[in-house]
Amino acid sequence: MRDAPQSGGRLPCPDTQDLSAFWKQVEAGPLQPWIRQMAQTPQEPKWHGEGDVWTHTRMVCQALVDMPAYQALPKYDRDILFTAALLHDVAKPACTGVVDGEITSPQHTVVGERLARTILWTTFALCGTAEKQQFREAVCALVRNHSVPQHLVDQRDPVLRMRKIASIGILVPPFTLFGLSLLAEADIRGRIAKDQDAKLETLAFFTDAAAELYCLHQPPMFSSPYCRYAVLRGRSVQPEQALFDDTWGPVMMLSGLPGTGKDTYIREHLPDLPMVSLDTIRRRRGISPTQPQGPVAIEAKELARQYLRKRQPFVWNATCLTPVIRARQTDLFAQYGASTQILYLETGWHELLSRNASRAEKVPQKAIEHMLDKLAPPMLHEARDVAWLCNGE
Repeated sequence: MRDAPQSGGRLPCPDTQDLSAFWKQVEAGPLQPWIRQMAQTPQEPKWHGEGDVWTHTRMVCQALVDMPAYQALPKYDRDILFTAALLHDVAKPACTGVVDGEITSPQHTVVGERLARTILWTTFALCGTAEKQQFREAVCALVRNHSVPQHLVDQRDPVLRMRKIASIGILVPPFTLFGLSLLAEADIRGRIAKDQDAKLETLAFFTDAAAELYCLHQPPMFSSPYCRYAVLRGRSVQPEQALFDDTWGPVMMLSGLPGTGKDTYIREHLPDLPMVSLDTIRRRRGISPTQPQGPVAIEAKELARQYLRKRQPFVWNATCLTPVIRARQTDLFAQYGASTQILYLETGWHELLSRNASRAEKVPQKAIEHMLDKLAPPMLHEARDVAWLCNGE
């Protein structure tokens, strides 16, 4: 089991461009287990003539700190970018294999986002306050999207993809496409390959396109939350259009790990709304969280449909930790014309484990750790309104 850090480890972020002494500190610090795995993971020589993943990571970090645009940033922004560079390929050891004679690492950005979140959450205690949450999720967004600028021309709808990614900055203000472009440039320069110039040209196309859409240094602007949701869902509308909103609601969806205070929040802030609670159904049926949940889900959806048919606002109370799980509900709500708001709740790791231990129906810590590994906080394309709250704010 993972112990909750008492104060959190110190994030390894340098104060100098000379990283020679800095690497000894990092390699002996809390990241040592992941660094060892990266050092043992090979890469395709055609694209990474420098060798293993850790060698590449060090080269990326050096390329980043050498960039004048990086040096001009405030220390806070530099720390976010450097942490992202340090962790951008942390999932390659888990994702690397050989396909048709070539070394590949499919899905390493997706897996890397969640692994980076777990590392920052449990090893460095970056959770439970808005400031820690913002830093962590900015890093995670950079890790998840660090290869997008190099492949933007391959996207089916590049404009939508850029707006979607740039909109992360509404929930996570430290994240910008400009910061992402700096990480992408460092990733290109921090390797030995013949296609470096071509990749840098593609990156220039990305930054130019983002500037033309007015979302390089800030999130895109939308005429309303309803318009934002429509644009990010891929409807053929423009961000400045004044759309007629014919939805009703709200249907409130709670999201968060066990022990983050969802029941308390509902009691204090939404006491007048009827609730669909998976915990309540489990309790009544005598089904534990570790048993098959089919009967629980069927009953919960039928109860939700009863409210939806009557156009009755209500609360959906469950962990709802991943986009796939949330979409099963939000798609159902949308079929009835409902407007959904997702409230994501978070608390400190130590406090979460303490709250869970004091509950009458404890969730096994191993199960919570597994949930954390899968957690992806909701984004703005998932619902008309999304809010992130820490410790019952």
